Amino acid sequence: MNNYSVPLKQLVEEFNLSLAYRSTDYEQIRVMVDEVSRPGLPLMGFFEHFEALRVEVLGFVEMTYLENQTPEKRLEIFDRLFAHHIPALVITRGQQPHPECIAMAQKHNVTILLAQESTSYVISSLITSLKSALAPRVTRHGVLMEVYGEGIFITGESGIGKSETAVELLKRGHRLIADDAVEIKKTSSQLIGTAPSLIRNYIELRGIGVINVANLFGMGAVKEQTEINLVVNIVPWEAGKHYDRMGLDDHFMDLLGIKLPCITIPVSPGRNLAVILEVAAMNNRQKRLGYNAALEFTQQLDRHFEKTAQ
Repeated sequence: MNNYSVPLKQLVEEFNLSLAYRSTDYEQIRVMVDEVSRPGLPLMGFFEHFEALRVEVLGFVEMTYLENQTPEKRLEIFDRLFAHHIPALVITRGQQPHPECIAMAQKHNVTILLAQESTSYVISSLITSLKSALAPRVTRHGVLMEVYGEGIFITGESGIGKSETAVELLKRGHRLIADDAVEIKKTSSQLIGTAPSLIRNYIELRGIGVINVANLFGMGAVKEQTEINLVVNIVPWEAGKHYDRMGLDDHFMDLLGIKLPCITIPVSPGRNLAVILEVAAMNNRQKRLGYNAALEFTQQLDRHFEKTAQ
């Protein structure tokens, strides 16, 4: 479990759920796990390994089982279930809670929610939303751009020219996600980058100041979030230092346990970084699709030398 949480009220509004019973602490309830359960076995009295932090969902099968029980048995079932102080109980398919359910919800102060959609839809939608909202995350200094569909995370020391390169890319039709601070969260096996809401759509240019990219270049020049596919580290050019010229050596940056391809680009006067980043984006896409130009070139050289040596 991570340190993030989602207000129950936010889920109610997002999925258009209705309140059958509102607990006294409804405004303060926060969901802290990204899993949702159907309490089949707990309804029968088996609570070993029961996770009380999960939102519980009753579908048609569970409600049919409860319908076949006596009122006294239903009181006992809901008394045991709600005694674990679950965040909320969701009843799907427009079904109404039994009076015994409401009575025990009042006793244990548990919120009861109603959904019109099918059980599978409610569960999958809740899990998807919770996994995104509760995903591990970190904030890193840099610029995030979408170039030819590739999420390019541009890093480098302050003043190296990251924002200026971003503006040139904007002029060439690419899109800005974040400047200066990039919020990165891990969802499944992907890293999704976005901008803090306070600085979203803004770029700071030394000597000019802060500009609003959406107003200056149009709404098509910005995007709320994107998957990060490549890290580009911009460094000052140092004479005599060796830089990779073939691209055979793969380098990676570890972020939240996921390895991202990483390349280092030395900066010197006259280098058009925007064009270089465009090529880097297209080359990275080819690599992800299984084609490596550097490897093909070296293999071609090897075949040539083998022939000339014969």
